[in-house]
Amino acid sequence: MAYNFSLVVAILALSLSVIVTATDNSALQDFCVSDPQGQVLVNGLVCKDPKVVEANDFFFSGLHIAGNTSNPSGSKVTPVAATQLPGLNTLGISIARIDYAPWGINPPHTHPRASEILTVLDGYLEVGFVTSNPENRHIRKVLQKGDVFVFPVGLVHYQRNVGNINAVAIAALSSQNPGVITVGNAVFGSTPEIATDVLVKAFHLDETTIGYLQSKFKN
Repeated sequence: MAYNFSLVVAILALSLSVIVTATDNSALQDFCVSDPQGQVLVNGLVCKDPKVVEANDFFFSGLHIAGNTSNPSGSKVTPVAATQLPGLNTLGISIARIDYAPWGINPPHTHPRASEILTVLDGYLEVGFVTSNPENRHIRKVLQKGDVFVFPVGLVHYQRNVGNINAVAIAALSSQNPGVITVGNAVFGSTPEIATDVLVKAFHLDETTIGYLQSKFKN
């Protein structure tokens, strides 16, 4: 059977055109140090004039300082994204230090724009993520010092200190602005609130329980 070569090429090109990536756009110049005074709204941050860029624009100090974990979750995230380190703008990466009190947690959350690779510096952490529908598989593991674990972009994940000493981890993310959606805050603490009947049906709970949960997550 003869095939129309042009048609085959066109179909192949169309199939390739729908491939997407889960990282920030590639840089088109050496750097684009963010300008906090910029008034133009763009998908990212406005570039500073490269003629006035200096070494400190690419520098951040502070990840050696332990975060304050005296909060209900018992954890503290110290981010280093483009907001804290202007030289990260357009480079598609960021980093964070996470401190955990004994049995503290980094609550279930997602990063809508980044995958995350976590390295344990000290202590023992239970880590896990949940795959998408319909399987909703809970993938989990206990890590110790020197262990590395990756959380795929967009999936709900968490960490918990399962030891009686403080734990510390460093997280690297594939976006200059990964975003964080904490599940409990987003669902029960939104402003304005999600309608009670929506949450009743979604979580198979009664109105009283939904009201109680919403009261716990109000700012």
